[in-house]
Order: sequence, then structure tokens, then C-alpha cells
Amino acid sequence: MTNDDQDRTDKAARAAEDARSALAEREAAAKATLDNMARLRALRLAREAAEPQRAPTARKTRTAKTTSKATRKPAEKTPALSDWLASQQSGGRRI
Repeated sequence: MTNDDQDRTDKAARAAEDARSALAEREAAAKATLDNMARLRALRLAREAAEPQRAPTARKTRTAKTTSKATRKPAEKTPALSDWLASQQSGGRRI
């Protein structure tokens, strides 16, 4: 083997080792995340089991608010689309 072949082989071996170690790191991080999620879920469930049951709260009904829209006069009927298009064309607008 020549030096170039040996260098390529070494480089490929290092790349493969780096890939394996990166995969192991990702798997360890994923396992740690799942373990933490399981721990937090168990704590939440234990806390919820220890709390007394809450009575369902009554929903508030909506009240009619007096807004500017409510105090306005009813709007006039809007023109039909064909009428609006005709007015746009007669006004010099291209459609």
C-alpha cells in the first residue's frame, strides 16, 4: 500500500469511529430525555392523585357588551358584486 492508500484508510476509519461515537451520544441524550419525561410524568400523576378533586366550575355566560358596533345603526345593504364591478369600470379602473 502506498501512503495515499493508507491515509485514505485511516481517514475512513476515523470517520466511521466519529459516526459511531456521535450515534452513541445521540442515543444517550434521547434516553436521558425519555427518562426525564417519565420521571416528570410520575411526579405529576402523584401530585394530581394527592390533590382533592375539584368541583367543576360553572361556565360564565356571555353578556351583551355595549360596544361601538352594537350602538351603530344597521349598515345599509352592500351593493351586489356586479354593481360594484360596473362602478369600478365606469370609474376608469381596469378589471
